[in-house]
Amino acid sequence: MSPPPVAEAAERMGIELAQPASVNDPQARTQIAEADPEVVCVCAYGGLIKPPLLCDYPMLNVHPSLLPRWRGAAPVERAVMAGDEVSGVTIMGITEGLDSGPVYTQEPEPIGPEDTYGSLASRLQALGGELLVRVLDDTPDPVEQPETGVTYAEKITPQDRRLDPARPAEELERRVRALCPHIGAHVELGDGSLLGVVEARALPASTGETGSLEAVERCPVLVCGQGGLALVTVKPPGRQAMSGEAWLRGHHP
Repeated sequence: MSPPPVAEAAERMGIELAQPASVNDPQARTQIAEADPEVVCVCAYGGLIKPPLLCDYPMLNVHPSLLPRWRGAAPVERAVMAGDEVSGVTIMGITEGLDSGPVYTQEPEPIGPEDTYGSLASRLQALGGELLVRVLDDTPDPVEQPETGVTYAEKITPQDRRLDPARPAEELERRVRALCPHIGAHVELGDGSLLGVVEARALPASTGETGSLEAVERCPVLVCGQGGLALVTVKPPGRQAMSGEAWLRGHHP
């Protein structure tokens, strides 16, 4: 276990830090009350904030999607997986519903064809900070979210990490980008071992049996239901990431 980056930053900057098991506990509520906040700001907090704490202060949440699309735990990953062309950040009020509170402001951010979770999330983090400060300074009136267009970004599961060769190669490429570099996707080899895939590229066509690995121009290619997935950078179990070509030399005839 290691402290999250925000905790390390707070310690470096001399900012008081509290990490209670639950912010709903009486002791945590007392700590918050002692700070006498005008507003409580929440970002990337996975717990459920309940009354009475929820009712004690105005609460703003920084959410990395254009709500009501992608409410829930993994909005950045799900947007990339779905092939969305745009993401964004919403500053919203917290209610008892799941990311269903009123919107103070939101701003879009394009998703490029090469974007990974890492590249997109870093831009959304910067945008989120700017929008949060803007809302705190300008205090705009919130607007209720529409009832239409609601989608949910479910938590990433082990099944989400598996690259199923029966699926189209373009879909699997998006999955690799969506889970890079923080979670990672993998393909199951013939011996049952899992080969991590750090970078991949969809090819329009491939030959061979679906699920097989073929050598194409010194690069391993996973034959998919539609097209092929070139494994540009891979991570064998217990080893550092390497080029697909280097892996192929040592592990594939």
